Amino acid sequence: MSYTRTDEAHGSISYHKRSRNTYTPQGGYNQRLQQSVQLNYDYEEGQSHQPQQRKVGHRRTVDYTGTVARWRHKRVVCPYSKEPGVVRPKKDYIIDVFPPSAYCDNPISSTTVKFVHSSVNKVRHPVNLVRWTPEGRRLLGASSSGEFTLWNGMSFNFETIMQAHDQAIRAGEWSHNDDWFLSGDQEGIVKYWQPNMNNVKVLAAHREAVRDLSFSPTDAKFVTASDDSTLKIWNFNEGQEERTLTGHGWDVKCVHWHPTKGLIVSGSKDNLVKLWDPRTGKCLTTLHGHKNTITRAQFQPTRGDLLATSARDQTARIFDIRMMRDIAVLRGPSCDVTTLAWHPIHHSLLATGDFNGAIHFYVLDTYQSGAAASLSSTAVSAGGSSSSQTASMAQTARSFEPVQSVPYAHESAIWSMEFHPMGHILCTGSNDKFTRFWCRARPGDSAAFKDGYHLGNENPQGSTYGADRHGHGGGH
Repeated sequence: MSYTRTDEAHGSISYHKRSRNTYTPQGGYNQRLQQSVQLNYDYEEGQSHQPQQRKVGHRRTVDYTGTVARWRHKRVVCPYSKEPGVVRPKKDYIIDVFPPSAYCDNPISSTTVKFVHSSVNKVRHPVNLVRWTPEGRRLLGASSSGEFTLWNGMSFNFETIMQAHDQAIRAGEWSHNDDWFLSGDQEGIVKYWQPNMNNVKVLAAHREAVRDLSFSPTDAKFVTASDDSTLKIWNFNEGQEERTLTGHGWDVKCVHWHPTKGLIVSGSKDNLVKLWDPRTGKCLTTLHGHKNTITRAQFQPTRGDLLATSARDQTARIFDIRMMRDIAVLRGPSCDVTTLAWHPIHHSLLATGDFNGAIHFYVLDTYQSGAAASLSSTAVSAGGSSSSQTASMAQTARSFEPVQSVPYAHESAIWSMEFHPMGHILCTGSNDKFTRFWCRARPGDSAAFKDGYHLGNENPQGSTYGADRHGHGGGH
């Protein structure tokens, strides 16, 4: 027999006399019952044990349903009002924060710089790929061990894990109709997956590692890039190779098919970015802007006029495919730029990740407005010779710095990043074996920029986020 003293939520105290095998309706036998504060009295020895306080961890949740509902309600009540309203930097205005689609003219409001959660598997491996499921409810992470890990998209807790490949997974992409997922590994194997993660086909695509792959706009074909210095276009339904694109002199590290056009871009270890015609297999043009290995190339998902590339020369570049030249240079990182991601809503916002684990955000509108002002001022001051000076300026790619950064996001290189389909969360996968989630800072949140991810190991505020910098406080 033992007596248990339980402190209730409102301070009332009750005594319960239970035997060892007494069943309680709250969840089983009393030996399985866990209480926050418990004091046991041993009447036989006349001693009492000190109360043991159990530390309760709070899991952060980012639920977008409330903001979406309020935004849709406002559009119904005020159908002629396109402005979402001004959100002041006070906590009282948190309820007035709407989804990124409500702030089409203010892309900087969708920079995801606030740390939310770190997720890691029990057996840790570098995370090579992160991809949101098409509906945004889960995140798919692929590691160097060949495993797929599914994380919840709102509470970020572990859901399931499976052995997808025998070797490290290097590439993966969802189809535009959301019905298929393709993955490629270190051995050159490409696998077809259904949304329920059922494997239906296996292709021996290349002799060496598959570094990247991408679907055509109609999902009838897809293209793969490999370390064997070639690209291959495949018929998706039949799983047959249709054409091989040759022209790179070294490993092809990235490839992307334009979301609406018959145009393919590839980046290689030979420092070149090439644009291809998938119908004929011919190279349309070669871009020579970078001075080292190309790590990522991706077309603009919203308008499709721009192409973003990153390389190991500490820069990322923006190319205009209408002029076939670079128009902007993204500077800021002091090391190699390993990956990048366009925002799915704002056509002028993109993020980059570098080898030191930092995240940088860029807004191209700042470049466009500055360039227009410079061109107009030159035309006014130069008079009759303004046309020649304007043409010379147009041939020079302007550079600008990031609008916001998270300098200590990871402790090692960021291999992959992707925005949530709604644009309010950014997920990053790193060589430090962590998958981390980032969201927009809330109004009046003074601790958003005072954690270990912004200040490093020196955290004067003693923020709780600083403890999570070394992996504590979350994940499976």
